[in-house]
Amino acid sequence: MTTPAPPVLVVHGGAGIISRERVTPDQRQALLQGLGHALVAGHAALTASSSPSSSTRAVDACIAAVVALEDNPLFNAGKGAVYTRDGLHRCEASVTDGLSGRSGACTMLSRVKNPILLADLIRRHAPGTHCFLAGADAEQFALDHHLDLVDPSYFDTSHRYAQHRAGLGLAPTLSEADGAPVPSKGTVGAVAVDALGNLAAATSTGGKTNKWTWRIGDTPLIGAGNYAENGVVACSGTGDGEFFIQTVAAYDVACRIKYGQQGVRDATAASLRRVEDAGGTGGLIAVDAGGRIAMPNTSGMYRGWIDAAGLPHCAIFKDDPDDSSPCSRQ
Repeated sequence: MTTPAPPVLVVHGGAGIISRERVTPDQRQALLQGLGHALVAGHAALTASSSPSSSTRAVDACIAAVVALEDNPLFNAGKGAVYTRDGLHRCEASVTDGLSGRSGACTMLSRVKNPILLADLIRRHAPGTHCFLAGADAEQFALDHHLDLVDPSYFDTSHRYAQHRAGLGLAPTLSEADGAPVPSKGTVGAVAVDALGNLAAATSTGGKTNKWTWRIGDTPLIGAGNYAENGVVACSGTGDGEFFIQTVAAYDVACRIKYGQQGVRDATAASLRRVEDAGGTGGLIAVDAGGRIAMPNTSGMYRGWIDAAGLPHCAIFKDDPDDSSPCSRQ
């Protein structure tokens, strides 16, 4: 019998054109701290003695990490969600349990404080009947199960509003004070493998700045922006969602590993090249059954991972090494 690898957790906070010149030292530190906080929260769940939700530790870790990112206004999910072209917010999320193969997804949300919690609620409480809910019905399901609902104004932030106005041509440029260096089409996500070898993936987003209000991206689509299968891989994507949908990017990674016998780094790199060839940009994070990780990106991605000692490591730019310094030291 193969000895399970140590638990592993990887997160991302969005991909895009991220240049060193545009990110101030204070902004960089705040972003790295946000990633580090998510990793610590996820790692606590990953190494807990028991699961409060009767899920695998891998699922618990991904949910905890994504909740932390949703609660941080710097990232485009939950509190930091971008505006649609109509000046509204529409959030979406999904989660996949690699052990059972069950998934939960939700979209068109304007009142659910933590969309990833609703996605997981759907996964746990509607298996075999419904796995994807949208809009008012999804929010009623959240209310029926006592999830936090908020006034839509909860998602309003000054830096996202500045991005919204600039994108509509109502403001000439984003000032350094108003414009956060967070990609306007970013997403947050987490992938994990626990001590029993169970894999999981979770992804959440506010979508693209000034998207059509009823647009649905790749984030809630299992196989496009999110996929996990025990013995194979857990994968979460970020970037131009339409191209992740067209290339079925997350499932493509799994197929390359499962049927093509590729390693996780080669598989994710090849899948991301397909996204690029189709006309998109973005990034992927993945962990395989052996605990090996990959984090390819086309032009920068907020990303982090936690080592066997529980020390979080983070990176931002495309040329940052995979063995980058601990979050608190960057």
